[in-house]
Formats: sequence, structure tokens, C-alpha cells
Amino acid sequence: MRLSDHVAQQLLALIQSSDFKAGQRLPAERTLAAQLNVSRASLREAIQQLTSQGILRSQVGSGTYLTSQTPQWTQRSVDPLAALMLSDPQYRYDVLEARIALESSTTWHAALRASPEDKSKILQCFEQMIRYQQSGDTDLSARADAQFHLAVAEASHNLVLVQVMRGLFDLVLSSVTQNRDIIMFVHDSPETLTHLTAQHEALVKAIIDGDAAHARHVVNEHLGYVRNTLLQADENLARRERAARLQTSPSVLPDPILP
Repeated sequence: MRLSDHVAQQLLALIQSSDFKAGQRLPAERTLAAQLNVSRASLREAIQQLTSQGILRSQVGSGTYLTSQTPQWTQRSVDPLAALMLSDPQYRYDVLEARIALESSTTWHAALRASPEDKSKILQCFEQMIRYQQSGDTDLSARADAQFHLAVAEASHNLVLVQVMRGLFDLVLSSVTQNRDIIMFVHDSPETLTHLTAQHEALVKAIIDGDAAHARHVVNEHLGYVRNTLLQADENLARRERAARLQTSPSVLPDPILP
């Protein structure tokens, strides 16, 4: 990874963690360079990179402003997908396929490139997810789940993959929330949640151990398990709907022949 890419990634993470709002001016270059512990030349290259992606806007004599938390091209791609998810929940399978394609790469690279700070953040996200699960807060545990997968993507240190994952975050969050609700409905048992937790824990271990092949295997197994469970839920629903139609429809058997 080029130094400018790495600094751009650091700067974007700083912006998000500092909760800057769209239209807000960033601190002066001198301050940002000190916060990131980089040279001002490297910082300027990173700002130019994020400006070209539509995230930042530089105004001569005024400073640098946050335009959007995500690139405009990503947002234009995500908005129609979000509408499709609302109109037809079956599109969740397309989201899962996209996640499998994307996360099999991010987990592979994360296992090879994750820094000690990356590994610590992934572990913290995992532990936060567990705490929310134990407290029974389904909304926050779903958000923590999505944040966990985003932290893994960030550890890949591939700026394009990270930006795509960040741009898709709301869509992934919606998908994770929906999937968790369905899985818990189909398998209302502690064993199911334990199984999902074990998959996440195995992914954490594979990344910390630097085992790229196993990390990819675990995330594919995890998302495959989610997909199969959703398919089972759809089959069960279709079976119940067929049974309900039979109960409410008139008999289709021929009238008996009287002697």
C-alpha cells in the first residue's frame, strides 16, 4: 500500500471517529498532521485523494471541509439498492452474495496485513457484540455485528475495499438486522446464537493468527450458514402459506356418487 493511501485511510478513520458532520471544516493541516503523526506533504496527498472521491472539499484561503461521510458514487449506488431491499426482502440474498465476494477478500487481506491496533479494534467490536447479545439488545447487537465486519475490512488496508464496505454499511446493517431477526425466529434457541458467536470468534482468531486461508474459510462458512438458514425460513413460510390456503379454500374433491 502506498503511503498516501495509508494516510488517506487514517484521515478518514479520524474523521469518522471524531463525528464530523457534512459541511464542517476540518482542523488545520498542522493539527491534522500532528494527530496522525505524518508529514504535511503526505497529509496533502491524502486530502487530494479524498477530495477526488467526493468526501472532502478544499477551499483556498478557508480550509478543508467534509462533503460526505461516503463517496458520492457509492451513495448513488447504494440508494437504489436500499429501496429494493425495502420493496422486496428477497434481495437480501443478492446482498449476501455480494458480501461473500467482498468479505472473502477483506478477511484474507486482514489476516495478512492487520496491525496490532487493527486486531485490538476487531477484538473490541467482537466483545461489544457479545455484551449486547447477552443484554438482549437486538438492535445494538446487529449494529455491533456490522461494525465488526467493517473493522475487518479496515484491517485489509485496501482503500477501495474499505470505501466500498463503508459505503455499503447502512445496507449491510439493514441486512444483518433482518437476517438476525429471521434466524432467531426460525431457531429460537441459545444454541443458534452460540453457533453464530463461535463463527465470529473463529474469524477473530484466524486474523490474529495471520491465517489468511482459514479466515476466508470461516467467513464463507459464516455467511453460507446465514444464507442456508434464511432459505429454510423462506421454505417454512411458503409451506405454512400453502397449508393456510388449503384450509380456507373449498374442497377440490369430486362429489361422491350416490347409489
